[in-house]
Amino acid sequence: MHAQPSQKYRPFPPVNLADRQWPDAVISQPPVWMSTDLRDGNQSLFEPMDAGKKMRMFKMLCQIGFKEIEVAFPAASQTDFNFVRTLIEGNHIPADVTIEVLTQAREPLIRRTMASVRGARRVIVHIYNAISPTFRDVVFNMSKDEVKAMAVESVKLVKAMAAEMPETEVIMQYSPETFTATELEFAKEVCDAVTEAWDATPARKVIINCPATVEVATPNIYADQIEWMHRNLARRDSVILSLHPHNDRGTAVAAAEFGVMAGADRVEGCLFGHGERTGNVDLVTVALNMYTQGMHPGLDFSDMNAVGRTVEECTQIDIHPRHPYAGDLVFTAFSGSHQDAIKKGFAVQQEDAHWNVPYLPIDPKDLGRNYDSIIRVNSQSGKGGVAYLMESQYGVVMPRRLQVEFSGVVQQYTDAHGSEVTAADIWQLFNRTYIESASPLRFHDYQLQSQEDGQAIRISVDINGVPAVLGGQGNGPVDAAIQALQGMGIYAQVRSFEERSVGASTSAGEATACAFVEVVCQDKVCYGVGMHANIVTASIQAIISGVNRCGVAPAVMAKSA
Repeated sequence: MHAQPSQKYRPFPPVNLADRQWPDAVISQPPVWMSTDLRDGNQSLFEPMDAGKKMRMFKMLCQIGFKEIEVAFPAASQTDFNFVRTLIEGNHIPADVTIEVLTQAREPLIRRTMASVRGARRVIVHIYNAISPTFRDVVFNMSKDEVKAMAVESVKLVKAMAAEMPETEVIMQYSPETFTATELEFAKEVCDAVTEAWDATPARKVIINCPATVEVATPNIYADQIEWMHRNLARRDSVILSLHPHNDRGTAVAAAEFGVMAGADRVEGCLFGHGERTGNVDLVTVALNMYTQGMHPGLDFSDMNAVGRTVEECTQIDIHPRHPYAGDLVFTAFSGSHQDAIKKGFAVQQEDAHWNVPYLPIDPKDLGRNYDSIIRVNSQSGKGGVAYLMESQYGVVMPRRLQVEFSGVVQQYTDAHGSEVTAADIWQLFNRTYIESASPLRFHDYQLQSQEDGQAIRISVDINGVPAVLGGQGNGPVDAAIQALQGMGIYAQVRSFEERSVGASTSAGEATACAFVEVVCQDKVCYGVGMHANIVTASIQAIISGVNRCGVAPAVMAKSA
């Protein structure tokens, strides 16, 4: 680091707002949420989402409850343009959801953008241009008047083109990019010119979005800037004041909360904070922070695991295990004193009382988590490190949720035996729990046949000791095996599937691959594990292992047979 940072960096000046009101404000209702996962979040990915992943993400965002979704920068690529057309022409946009498209304040890009949304029922057209001194002087070499004229002429062009599309309700959004680094008086001047050019009214509001394009100061400064705009913008009753915090200083969540307290009506961001550099504000955290204060945010994260898996698969970015609310380990206590306090808290917690369990700011069940598998004494600390020994001694790298589940099995074993376990003990327990478990369903072998629309499978098993053959068809071996089970009345779903090579020799002989399947059966969620030289065989073994571990009733099995 530079020996004297004061010689290289300048502190950001405070805002002259002596009678600021936001520090005493209380957030009493959630803001309008706008997801930019498909645009700002997507453009920051090493490998941007393809059309299939974007559609999957869009549908999930609608299910969560987002009513405004920025779906693309249609002038930037044919892929984005086509995706907007697919949403519109395929009638994929729910009646209560408004899509948003982004474009720079440049005529050719605006015309291309307006072409992309033709035929939509309602759309937000988001125009932006950078207005801060650095961009005016260094990047654009433009005067203040020229920068303002760029914004105004762009808005007028959108207005004129919108008049030619009477079937589409066009909502104007303007962002003075680099707002936080701009003189407030000039930011107001440009925004006021935009609302005048659009002829904004209370019935035809303009969204004025104030982005912390780069976080340049502490979050209280951002709040001061927002409150100043909230007080001084012209036509304030005709403006939806919006926030777009980035996380360069790691304080985007605080900036968003302070900004809402300062008078903002709307927040833009991404699930889990994806976006350029350190990301956009994390909407999951902001929303659930409100939830823990007794206010429903209007977004549904009651199946956090499903949301997290979808985001990870679409973005190819893992959620950190310690990520607030969503990380796999945020409800797992490794410290003995924490474990003791949590257990005592659960012992006295009444169902109809306010939540008051030590170390847990939210009830994990509200996020679809299970107490038994997540909140428990974790033998990875103090018992030799279960996951470490499994990997280092036997080459088995378990998925994180399986680590938590299996650590509970180890804990029960150590509680019963009252002694420290060795690596060999752990390996034997793992095999007995996941590999050798064969009741009531015992797998023998299978036959797989390719078809035009997928694959067909016949699985030879014993059901409570009675030989049976299960048959099914699916789009692959795993799906076909699930269908085969359903044909016998065993209704299971695969929540997650992973396959990994075994990194060391094991007592399983020729086993060279592991399949890990998270199975939902009879309202239970359990992992199954298969180990075999053939990964398809290992996968079928894992499914049957998971079904057995979910405790399918023998009577149901026998009846099905």
